[in-house]
Amino acid sequence: MFEREIDRIGSGSAKWDAAPVIFGEKDILPMWVADMDFQVATPISQAIARQAEHGIFGYPAESDTLRQAVVDRIHAKFDWPIQKEWLVFSSGIVHALHMIIKAFTAPGDGVVIQPPVYYPFFSAITNNGCTVLENQLIENKGVYSMDFPGLETSFQPDWGGFGPQPSRARLLLLCSPHNPVGRVWSKEELNQAARIALAHDALIISDEIHAELLYSGHSHLPTSMLGEDVARRTITCFSPSKTFNLAGLNASVLIIPDPKIRAVFKQRTAGFHATPGVIGLAAMEAAFRHGDPWLQELLPYLEGNLNYLMEFFKTRLPQLPVTSPEGTYLVWFNCRKLGLSDSELRNFMRKKAKVGLDDGYMFGSGGSGYQRINIACPRSRLEQGLTRIAKAVHDHMAG
Repeated sequence: MFEREIDRIGSGSAKWDAAPVIFGEKDILPMWVADMDFQVATPISQAIARQAEHGIFGYPAESDTLRQAVVDRIHAKFDWPIQKEWLVFSSGIVHALHMIIKAFTAPGDGVVIQPPVYYPFFSAITNNGCTVLENQLIENKGVYSMDFPGLETSFQPDWGGFGPQPSRARLLLLCSPHNPVGRVWSKEELNQAARIALAHDALIISDEIHAELLYSGHSHLPTSMLGEDVARRTITCFSPSKTFNLAGLNASVLIIPDPKIRAVFKQRTAGFHATPGVIGLAAMEAAFRHGDPWLQELLPYLEGNLNYLMEFFKTRLPQLPVTSPEGTYLVWFNCRKLGLSDSELRNFMRKKAKVGLDDGYMFGSGGSGYQRINIACPRSRLEQGLTRIAKAVHDHMAG
């Protein structure tokens, strides 16, 4: 089912319909934003159709069966026994991040992130009047790790100026699995990061939207499973939107074990926090209850695409080192040997290669000279995109 190329032009797709405007080229091949060029699992389409056939679209209610579906999913996939009352539904993870930062910071506070990282993290922080505190990941031969001394320093007082100023770092915004570098953090790495945050009384916001998109030999550990003390200070962001390709239905869920933190979040975001609509809620429940057969076919296909890409770069694009992801369907690759500035690299991919990718500099420190490509598409389309890049690179190197 994943081999079929589906024409998405005219379907209201941001990835495809908006691409000519975003990238400034009519014949661009979009391989950027994180949605898949695959039809969703049949049970999800059927659940949406049943909801549509009902014909009444009043205010939605989060049913007990939906809550139970989330509880069952989390327990089955991660062996984490969460409770229904911990769940707070949201229209999307990015929206939820804005709301969490709004609820638990004051203007001028700091939020720690670990770039290169998903670029909406930056606007979620700055739009709330907070300061971005970047603790850049360490890259060694294409493998990324957390800089724990740097993370510790992020929570230390500021010794600049005439005297030390107390740290205003209030939150650690953790991307797990990490987008764009594809790391699936180990228990030891997560535990060390969490202990640093807790030692400074920071709240941990764990974006785990890619938690079910893992490659062979890797398993995801929810941050809250590191212990009750960590769970009490952690808000986990979870959604079927990446796993089951439902981003356009605006349905996500926050897992907030601590009742005080949950109450504060609800109180301080009342009137601002948006929740899913009836279609999104129906799709979420169907995905969590009946989506596994589809997912079990998707994951090997994505891994096949990844293997194809890795071999393609090895044989035809050795000038561009690739970071092999442990999870996600997003691949991060290094274009610095092309000798181009960020603006030149941006134009090179758009005007010479004719592919729409995500520019690395948008992901913050360490992203300059990189590009991110989405491999969740039929292999024929992936081959087309990689061939375009290879031709452009070869022409550039020859010239």
